[in-house]
Amino acid sequence: METIVRKSLLYKTKVEYGDYTVNHIQGCSHGCRYPCYAMMLSKRFGRSKDYTEWCQPKLVSNALELLDKEIPKYKKDIKSVQLCFMTDPFMYGYPETSELSLKIIKKFNDNDIKCTALTKGIFPADLIKTSKINEYGITLISLDENFREYYEPGSAPYQSRINSLKKLHDYGFKTWVSIEPYPTPNIIEQDINKILHVISFTDKIIFGRLNYSKDVSKYENYKIYYNKLADEVTDFCKANNINFHIKKGTIA
Repeated sequence: METIVRKSLLYKTKVEYGDYTVNHIQGCSHGCRYPCYAMMLSKRFGRSKDYTEWCQPKLVSNALELLDKEIPKYKKDIKSVQLCFMTDPFMYGYPETSELSLKIIKKFNDNDIKCTALTKGIFPADLIKTSKINEYGITLISLDENFREYYEPGSAPYQSRINSLKKLHDYGFKTWVSIEPYPTPNIIEQDINKILHVISFTDKIIFGRLNYSKDVSKYENYKIYYNKLADEVTDFCKANNINFHIKKGTIA
């Protein structure tokens, strides 16, 4: 993999359910076509000139050295660190990203700092050796592999994601699932309850609508549709004693 050098890595995020975060990879091979907010932001600030470049990830070669300087500086303020909000820490088909992510998680854990990680890849087996203070999650917006192959072309198959998350759950880790960005029926016809039942083992579910897409506004009464889905997710989680979070802007 190509590498880049950065001047800083650890920072406070403005994402509503986040605290601190690191993005130790630039770009993402999963190539999501929703569109992807991280890609749009990277293009806006000149980090990636186009979709092709975005799909060719680069490791931050000095990530561990930066954290050696930044963790002591921010440690007293950190509640948790998210891997990642602008890329994927366990990129499917790129073991180098997983290797660096594991080293980063260990470094935070050695400083008694909790990590949370979200992926469309597969969690590596070595994660079971990390601290139980950590929480691990997958993104899952469908069970249809034809949908995944078009909208998330470089990502891991859905069942493989679910299996790797279930393994961590069985080892005693807290797990979560992000059902976001959830598509409208004019993009794909599907039953969200089938997704919910497949992930009923998890400890938390986050649900959010699809943004930045003209296709959503083409679907009549899409606001009512998302309101209904938010209610279904809420009712399912309450009935199954699962924590949940409905993203801002999902409910009209």
